[in-house]
Order: sequence, then C-alpha cells, then structure tokens
Amino acid sequence: MTTTEAEREVEAEFHTTLDCLTWNVHRGRCHDGRFAPSRVHDAVVTELAPRSPAVLALQEADFEDDPQSAIFDTARLATEMGLVHAQSEVHLRRHESSSGFCGTMLLVHEDMEITARFVLDLPGHWHRGAVVLEGVWNDMPVRLVTAHLSRLEVLRLAQMRTIGQFIMRRPPMQTILLGDLNDWQYWRGLAFSRRVVGTRFAGPARATFPVSRPLLPLDRILTDGAGSIEAIEVLDSPLLRRASDHLPLWGRVAIRPVAGR
Repeated sequence: MTTTEAEREVEAEFHTTLDCLTWNVHRGRCHDGRFAPSRVHDAVVTELAPRSPAVLALQEADFEDDPQSAIFDTARLATEMGLVHAQSEVHLRRHESSSGFCGTMLLVHEDMEITARFVLDLPGHWHRGAVVLEGVWNDMPVRLVTAHLSRLEVLRLAQMRTIGQFIMRRPPMQTILLGDLNDWQYWRGLAFSRRVVGTRFAGPARATFPVSRPLLPLDRILTDGAGSIEAIEVLDSPLLRRASDHLPLWGRVAIRPVAGR
C-alpha cells in the first residue's frame, strides 16, 4: 500500500457523526385541519426530544402572511429540546417577530461551534429561503443547509443552483442538506446532482407524506463530499400524525474530512 493509499484509508476511517431531525410542522395546522400549535409542541417534546438530536430543522414554523410572526414559543421549544436557536439575530429571520426565515427554523446543539450564518433568498414567485450555518462539530467542519423547496421541478432546479453557487464560494467542508425538499420522484433527484449544484447530494429516500398513508419522500436528509447517511428513519406515532400532515425524518450523518475543491 502506498503512502497516499494509506492516508486515504485513515481519512476514510476518521469521522464523527451528527444526528439530525427535520419536520414540516404545517404552520400549526394539524392533519384534521384544526389549528393547534400545542400539538406540535407536545409532539416535539415527547417524540423528538428523546432522540437527542444535535440538529433540528423545522419548516412552515411561522405564519404565512406578513410579517410571518412566530407560531411557537421558540425559546421554550429550544430549552425543552436542549438546543440553541441558531437564528437569534434579526437578520437571520424574516421579521423580528418571526422564528425562522420564510418559515424555516434551525436549532442546534450548544456544543456546535458556529463560525458563520447566512440566509439565502431563493428564486420563485412564492417566496422561499434557505438557512445556512457553518461550524465545527467534534473538531470536524460542517455546513448545514436547510430549506423548504418548491413543488415545481423547474423552480427546485433554480433554487438548488442558487444554493450550489453559494456553497462553491465558501470554504470547502462537508455539507448536510435537510428539510422539505419536495422531490417526490424516488428515481431522479436531478436537483441534487453535481450538474446542477456543483457537488452531489445523496441519501436514502423515505416516504414522509401524507401522514394518513405515507407515499412520497418529500422530506430528506442528504450530504455531499466524503460523508454518508449512516442511518435514516421516519418517526411515526399517533401524536405525530395528529400534529402535522408530514412525518418527521431522523438521520445520522457521518462527517469526514473533505479535500479542497
């Protein structure tokens, strides 16, 4: 074995893991049509908190109409999850009264050393946005990108191209993409390909929508670089099914060193 091969083998073995959760909480509108944010809160605390995730991404976490005010008690939610709201600064939210940016909210473990935070406006008639966080987890650099993408493929392609162009201008590090990515076609994933993004995002597809009979893998946890999704699971319970029209998705992501692009 050559020195280079040995270095690659050691590099492949050296990694840490990051447990992530993503959930579209449907603006507090339950599956039965009732507006009951307390159901979402109870489900998060009862069903998600025991998983002890280091990352929790929520979509549709704010009201739809301007100024897109918060639906949930963000501080209480973060405390009960044992996480920190990564968008405490006003410029990282749609409005000072919002919890997220275009409804997208990100909570992370307090041990994650955050080095940079951004929000990205994404193209499309319906205002969409992405939240980007760069940091260090267990001495490994990692980038988190969470978004709620369009249901139209042509717009998803444009939105992922925007995200990809941003990533290519940033320091090289493994990126985790998670959220309601609305790519229901198991066999395609064109929006996450190298041709569109500049890096290839990959990960298992699991059906999360609709809760009454999950058929479509709208919610995803993907990663690029040398990393991989070590485990993936759709969380399901009567409480979760009553709280939203999506089921939450849990994933364990392997984070490995990434060579400079």
